[in-house]
Amino acid sequence: MPQTAAEATTGAVTRLPGLVLTDRHFRVPLDPSDPGGEHLTLYAREAVAPGREAERLPWLLFLQGGPGGKAPRPLGRDGWLDRALQEFRVLLLDQRGTGLSAPVDRHTLPLRGTASQQAEYVAHFRADTIVRDCEAIRRALLGDEPWSVLGQSFGGFCALSYLSHAPEGLSEALLTGGLPALGVDAADSWRAAFRRCANRVEAYYERYPQDVETVRTIVRELLRGPVLLPDGGELTAERFQALGNVLGADTGAEVLHQLLQEAFTGGADAGGKVPRQLSDAFLAQTAAIVSFAQMPLFPLMVEPSFDQAGPTGWAAQRVRDEFPELDGAAALEAGGPVPLTGEAPFPWAFRVDPALRPLEGAADALHARGDWPPLYDPEQLAANEVPVAAAVYFHDFYVDTAHSLATADRVRNLRTWVTSEYEHNGLRADGFRILDRLLAMVRGRA
Repeated sequence: MPQTAAEATTGAVTRLPGLVLTDRHFRVPLDPSDPGGEHLTLYAREAVAPGREAERLPWLLFLQGGPGGKAPRPLGRDGWLDRALQEFRVLLLDQRGTGLSAPVDRHTLPLRGTASQQAEYVAHFRADTIVRDCEAIRRALLGDEPWSVLGQSFGGFCALSYLSHAPEGLSEALLTGGLPALGVDAADSWRAAFRRCANRVEAYYERYPQDVETVRTIVRELLRGPVLLPDGGELTAERFQALGNVLGADTGAEVLHQLLQEAFTGGADAGGKVPRQLSDAFLAQTAAIVSFAQMPLFPLMVEPSFDQAGPTGWAAQRVRDEFPELDGAAALEAGGPVPLTGEAPFPWAFRVDPALRPLEGAADALHARGDWPPLYDPEQLAANEVPVAAAVYFHDFYVDTAHSLATADRVRNLRTWVTSEYEHNGLRADGFRILDRLLAMVRGRA
């Protein structure tokens, strides 16, 4: 990988209790293979403990989940950041296309021209290019000195790409819920995901059997015609089923149950004077969950982020079509519970979500693209010398445990902590303990 440094500038400094944050900006090439071409400005927050601003501390780079997730916006010193600041200067990077780093959304991407031109632009926003950004930033901040990386979910995918293409930049790598499948195409990944989701939904209905009829009632209503959401989007039966995505968090079952409790207003509760209908509170909360307004890159780039070179061809939709039991109307006719689905990107989302409608052409072009460069280098991973520790959540809703463990077997110098104590959001739920454990593992203390 070319050894080039990003152009760096320092911005405002903010002091919070137990925390000093500094805005940083970096200029990097859109296409790392064309350093003289178009450039992007990336944003990151540097975090350090008060009183240690002038110390020479090791750096920890944090890579958020996604694709399309911006870095955390700290409101204070807590969780994993509290543990990190005991010894590190932390860089919270908004990966390209997210947050304040040349964001990709319905306003910016159409300015790129035709659908194919938009797709060509966004094709530079995969994990391998994010790694090149990180290396350019590292050289701007540290020169030749390596740094540590903490990757959550998709951030872990980026970390594995980092180990593949620029291991010299890393002193240690820590992954949480982020060991990607190697050599497993998008279709097989979605088949595994749909099976995990089906198991989680079955457990949900066992816990809250009263919600079976509530979901059936809502789906029956939506099959008569979509309902308009407060953001102008359409709530169809298929889109409502995507609420199953919340079940991937430790409190997801409670969130979904409480949402369904407020699904209806009027009817007998209003003395029969107001027709029974879906409540505004339910529709507003549902819109916040099913909309991609905060992560428009996700449905564009999640399938191109799988380890395959050829086109994915909307693999999630193709696999869903293999499971007729996922059809809401069929479930109603059969008289059983209506299945729910998870985070998979479906082409119809670009027609019902206002945040995605202007991006439909680019999405089709990206899912038809067949010349993706490799994200990972199996030979390099097999010879890896960087200490790596990975938390693998046994019941992970989003990342297949079997695939993760198979990958772990192919990465030299990697230790796994397989645990059923946490869901995919473990780093957010108990970050201090998880980071502390991973650091002990890579340093031979656990």
